[in-house]
Amino acid sequence: MSFPGSPLEKTKPRRLVSLCLGVLGKHFEDITADLSEIAANFPADIKMAMLAIARRRKLLNDEVLISLAESSWEILDISGSDVSDSGLAKVAEICQSLQAVDISRCSKVTPLGVSELVHHCRSLEILRYGGCPRSDYTARRCLGILKPELNNAEGESWEELDTVEIAKGAQSLRWLVWPKIDEDSQESLATECPRIIVNPKPSPFGFRGVEVPREALPDIALDDLIVKDINPKTWAAVCGITPRPVVPSILSPTELPMAERFRLAFVERDTRLAPKRAKNARQHQRRAERDWVMTSTDAKSIVLASQVSRSLHSRS
Repeated sequence: MSFPGSPLEKTKPRRLVSLCLGVLGKHFEDITADLSEIAANFPADIKMAMLAIARRRKLLNDEVLISLAESSWEILDISGSDVSDSGLAKVAEICQSLQAVDISRCSKVTPLGVSELVHHCRSLEILRYGGCPRSDYTARRCLGILKPELNNAEGESWEELDTVEIAKGAQSLRWLVWPKIDEDSQESLATECPRIIVNPKPSPFGFRGVEVPREALPDIALDDLIVKDINPKTWAAVCGITPRPVVPSILSPTELPMAERFRLAFVERDTRLAPKRAKNARQHQRRAERDWVMTSTDAKSIVLASQVSRSLHSRS
């Protein structure tokens, strides 16, 4: 019997696609120039995994984000990246089904970018920002963007209002994660945006009687689940993260991990086929030269001239 975290616990081998994403992620900076062409036919979940890797490798900017953006995305985590208002506005136009967005520690995002996000993404329920002085400053200036404006609304409470009566503002926003919110901003939101719950905490009974979504918990990254099967070494060298040790399998103490066996098998096959590929290349080159000689008049002239020259030299 083995217990979680014990050396005898059997680990599930990573999927082949996760191994490939790990290799691709380690060399991400080499493909950024052609990323839009490379990722054009990738599925939406693969693009999101590449985005998560780029963010962790500190390579996420406007160009990378726009190259990977997919209209079916419902979450977007660009926290701590170099994405600016331009990139955020463009991806908001493309990904209008976004429900949870993390722009915390994005020093290049201003209220203009947040305004575009709120305007295009009408299903946005969770917003995470702040986390650094510049982002906190932006968050304070965004209060007016989140506050609703009413069109002759009638009713005694916010709960009685229909969404069509809310002219502007973050109509569907319900959860706001802003770790270092100041008292004035918190009081303003509580008074003018009572539908928005700020910095909810996990509880077995929910928050104010409402179950808190996983994406609204501040200690959980939005894209953690997306890269859970990818080796942390993919970005550890850049971010200074200490990867979790690989737990050996209980099958055999000397058995190699699946990823290493896969790599060695590929290297062995490549080495075994190398002479055959070289031979085929030489045969192809000779065949091409022979075909050229048989079909080209100039080549025939050169061959005949060479033969005549050798004949004259031999007679002399």
